[in-house]
Amino acid sequence: MGDEYPRLRIAAVQAAPVWLDREGTIDKACQLIAEAGRNGADLLGFPENFVPGHPVWLYYHAATSLESQQFNVELFKNAVEVPSAATDRICSAAARAGVNVVLGMTERRPGTTGTLFNTQLFVGRDGTIRARHRKLVPTVGERLVHSPGDAATQRAAHFDFGPCSGLICGENSNPLAIAALSAEYPFVHVASWPNHFIPDWCGMQETSLLASRNVAYMNKCYVVSSCGTNSERMREELPVSERDRAFLADPRTSGGSAIVDPYGQVVAGPIDGDREEILYVDTDPDMMLRGRMVHDFVGHYNRPDIFSLRVSTRSRGVVEIGADASAEAGDAERAPADRVAQGPDGLE
Repeated sequence: MGDEYPRLRIAAVQAAPVWLDREGTIDKACQLIAEAGRNGADLLGFPENFVPGHPVWLYYHAATSLESQQFNVELFKNAVEVPSAATDRICSAAARAGVNVVLGMTERRPGTTGTLFNTQLFVGRDGTIRARHRKLVPTVGERLVHSPGDAATQRAAHFDFGPCSGLICGENSNPLAIAALSAEYPFVHVASWPNHFIPDWCGMQETSLLASRNVAYMNKCYVVSSCGTNSERMREELPVSERDRAFLADPRTSGGSAIVDPYGQVVAGPIDGDREEILYVDTDPDMMLRGRMVHDFVGHYNRPDIFSLRVSTRSRGVVEIGADASAEAGDAERAPADRVAQGPDGLE
């Protein structure tokens, strides 16, 4: 008898945050984790910046306006430090429910008053923080509030069932980022999406599904595509014009969560509209194995003598204090290639 690979129940959250309220949104996240646990989920994926909400005000208000500046301040005040009392609550909820969690959040560097990241936090069902992924390049208005992600967080997480990768919004269309994560052979990939895209640009429901199907087919793994939705408070506070108001009132501008199998087929969802829901799918690992026996793009179905990708996992701070800082940096560069470098905040 050969090896057996885990059969999982994976789940995708579609929901709106408690707008710019960290504690309120953490309460909501804990309730959703508990619900997923009661329904037997092994893994639960959340939307982008679920805690405390995505900086979508920069789609409507000028970056230098008093309105945007006040939204920015509220985002910072309600951002999440890792670790903190807020992450402790998520860890406890994951442990109580017995669910591995991938939570989108705006992360604040501990003990600072000026730097934010667009982050996916990976929490194991044992209540421990397993990894985090910081979005490498913030998109559009995010660039005004989020710092670029660092190299050390560009890795898959390892849960009790095996590797789980994650990318945020537009990163799911980045072929180099996908190739780097493919090399870790994830069982599941979590694609996190915001509440909505830029008005009059492209539809989030269609685009998120297109990208998620593509990632699933290339990686030959299941993809949990979790999309945010617009809350009533967002619809009240964000619009500047009647055109904005009509856009935000249209349920087709947000949502679209789905789960995709390793062949690129949609097996749950997409949720048509902006209602809040959790999708569930029971996985078949043999699909992953069959797919990779045909196309292993980082293995037998490639030509490393022609195509290759070099990925750095060494993060450097803007300021390195200490007489031996240069020596330490040199030691890190000479570390074994399979060792994950420590980021500037100390967490892998």
